[in-house]
Amino acid sequence: MTAGALVTTRTTCPFCGVGCGVLAATAPDGTVTVKGDPDHPANFGRLCSKGSALAETIGLEGRLLHPEIGGARASWDAALGLVADTFARTIAAHGPDSVAFYVSGQLLTEDYYVANKLMKGFIGSANIDTNSRLCMASSVAGHRRAFGTDTVPGVYEDLDCADLVVLVGSNLAWCHPVLYQRLAAAKAARPGMQVVVVDPRATATAQLADLHLPLAPDSDVALFNGLLDYLAAGHADGGFVAAHTTGLDAALAAARRTGLAGAVRDTQLEAALVRRFYDLFARTEKVVTVYSQGVNQSVTGTDKVNAIINCHLLTGRIGRPGMGPFSVTGQPNAMGGRETGGLANQLAAHMELENPSHRRIVQDFWRSPVIAGKPGYKAVELFDAVGDGRVKALWIMATNPVDSLPNADAVAAALQACPFVVVSDVMRATDTTRHADVLLPAAAWGEKDGAVTNSERRISRQRAFLPLPGEARPDWWITAQVAARMGFAERFAYASAADIFREHAALSARANGGARDFDIGGLATVTNAQYESLAPVQWPLPAGAEERRGAHRFFGDGRFYTPDGRARFVATPAGAIRLAGTAYPFVLNTGRVRDHWHTMTRTAKSARLSAHVAEPFCEIHPEDAAALGIAPATLVEVTSMHGRAIVRALPTDRQRRGSVYVPMHWTGQYASAGRVDALACPETDPVSGQPGLKHTPVRVRPFAAAWYGFAVVRRAPGPIACDYWALARAAGGWRVELAGREVPGEWTAFARGLFGDAEDLSENMLAYHDAPAGRHRFAAFDDGRLDGALFVGQEPVAVSRAWLSERLEADIAGPADRLRILAGRGGAGVAEPGAIVCGCFQIGVNQIAAAAGAQGCRSVDAVGAMLGAGTSCGSCRAEIQRIIHETRIPERVGGHAGD
Repeated sequence: MTAGALVTTRTTCPFCGVGCGVLAATAPDGTVTVKGDPDHPANFGRLCSKGSALAETIGLEGRLLHPEIGGARASWDAALGLVADTFARTIAAHGPDSVAFYVSGQLLTEDYYVANKLMKGFIGSANIDTNSRLCMASSVAGHRRAFGTDTVPGVYEDLDCADLVVLVGSNLAWCHPVLYQRLAAAKAARPGMQVVVVDPRATATAQLADLHLPLAPDSDVALFNGLLDYLAAGHADGGFVAAHTTGLDAALAAARRTGLAGAVRDTQLEAALVRRFYDLFARTEKVVTVYSQGVNQSVTGTDKVNAIINCHLLTGRIGRPGMGPFSVTGQPNAMGGRETGGLANQLAAHMELENPSHRRIVQDFWRSPVIAGKPGYKAVELFDAVGDGRVKALWIMATNPVDSLPNADAVAAALQACPFVVVSDVMRATDTTRHADVLLPAAAWGEKDGAVTNSERRISRQRAFLPLPGEARPDWWITAQVAARMGFAERFAYASAADIFREHAALSARANGGARDFDIGGLATVTNAQYESLAPVQWPLPAGAEERRGAHRFFGDGRFYTPDGRARFVATPAGAIRLAGTAYPFVLNTGRVRDHWHTMTRTAKSARLSAHVAEPFCEIHPEDAAALGIAPATLVEVTSMHGRAIVRALPTDRQRRGSVYVPMHWTGQYASAGRVDALACPETDPVSGQPGLKHTPVRVRPFAAAWYGFAVVRRAPGPIACDYWALARAAGGWRVELAGREVPGEWTAFARGLFGDAEDLSENMLAYHDAPAGRHRFAAFDDGRLDGALFVGQEPVAVSRAWLSERLEADIAGPADRLRILAGRGGAGVAEPGAIVCGCFQIGVNQIAAAAGAQGCRSVDAVGAMLGAGTSCGSCRAEIQRIIHETRIPERVGGHAGD
């Protein structure tokens, strides 16, 4: 649609699985602005901090724009021909299982479909797996065990009408902020709604909770086994269980071996807390249990999922408004990948690889020469197979496994040893692309066209509103071109994404008739024009059915997709909790921060998103930190038997004793030693194959820094010669945290190298030295602008980072301004905002604390009215609430009335 000179395109956010609708407006000069789509049923106009910054992440800096072979530019014909020929020769010499694809929840449904079709139906191997294996595979396996198919029963509306929402291993406030805001709004509208957060950490989400259960890591099975045993004593729905389920006796036997006493022992929670949770669950009919990576990313992840589902089956709380287990997906199209068979143990359209009739349906529909007959390598074992030579040719699409897989250094070594590695990506330089023999430039968000499915099974369109840059092409086109060159041109002759979507929809309906959950046959005949204008639609949508917004819940009729139509209780024995040992006495938990996404290939382009958390950190309990001699803001080494990281220390009582938390986003491009998944244990869940990324034994010790530094620079620095550095985008340039074990021989030379190694800097550079104290400061200028500033000390440097970053865009008027920069702060009358909390308005923690304290703001809305913080995307509201709470604690202790 057009408004004045702007052309506005309805599309979908490419970040988390909420699936928010976006309005992207393009001006005649190519400038793009984004806002939430008020008509999209996933978000009704809301966007989080990442979504609202999408226009800041679409620049071409660092893009891969041309095919490359061996690091040299090549034609598409040469690159595609080499890929097809090498895969064909490898298959001829070593069989179909000697090649593999590793794909991504960043792909669109059409991309996923074509890749899965080529590998399983024409190469004849199931060696295609997806990075969704790292986030959702245990949920898939748990669903299939309980329901007979990978079905998410509920919808987002259930969060609006539930009376109890239990969030298990899900930091919704940071990882799915729009859903969190929806839940917070529902609770504000109905104060009687209760929220329970089950998480070892007191996350931002816990600010909303009426009850927080900081259980011991990986003790979820024990907690829900105890709940099942509690519910069995007078709180079961006997009629539902008798009519619609089977397997209860075995599940109850396992649960009774745990009981309340076992749950208290294993979770290390106070018995009163556990009883309070059990009683709340038992007496509340409308219960939704939302779970995410804290459940799935575990070596007992599938049992965790089934332990949760068991409790809903026993009470009959499934498939009705405001009740049911609800898996929220991490990636924008994790669900679309599951629908198209993107996992190594699935067929397309939710059909089963192990089912001969399903294999026959798919092969006949595809008219393919072969069909995979056994599961392929799952993600972790896939890279093991690459490393030991079983897989000799690998194609990686839209993902960065050298940073995201556990034991990531071994993944890098496997790729280095692999005879032939192809990478399709949008970025030229990642930790994975450096190992590629062939690089293929893929279209990015805003340039590609297709469909995605969100966590509530809602299919939305991602539409292109930007031209394809350079020679970039859609992933489906690249794969189809390789298929054609391998001799399968007729079956991959797609002219558009719409062609693929129609085929995908038709396959879902083939021999279905209600026998399978996934059926979108009603979309199999959409015209190109109808596909272009397709509104968000929720499946199932069989031919002849009429989609009703928000009305699609599964299992309300008690019918499941097992052979007898009954749901399965699954016995989930609570095994011994894995404990850290004396060599590695801490448990490492990993996860996301609010404003970054995966390995930061998009979000690191935005200064606004980088302002909230600018470097990797380690949350550690203050008592653990004190015992180890770790001071706040110093650096720590975190080491496992697999790898090592150096990160900033963040002592906080939001962390459990004996556990530490390090975010997973930082790569070799943005930190010297921040790749935390290099530490992660590669052990996997025996059912799902999902790795236990939330539980790695580690040791933590102070990093012996002889000096610390902070810098702001106009140009991205080259190689930095020190032990620790972390790079983050700032408006007008970059900010850099620095530290080293050894003091550089000459600080002026170090500063010049950091600023750009310009010889004439000495004529325009101020310097301050206090050599006995180890303090050095430099500020370089060019034509009235700051080129760079460096601050060095023997302790973490206390300067105003936000203010200094802003100076990169400021006019430096005269000597006084230059001296203020050398001082590292704005001087009298210039407030220090502190660490940025509200990215939309760049409001810092000090400003919010002042508003909550001296200026009397007693609520998030009051802070918003005064400062603007929290009034745009809302992603920071949980943190603002925490700051208000912590600021007011001294007042309450002092006995202020009315608090």
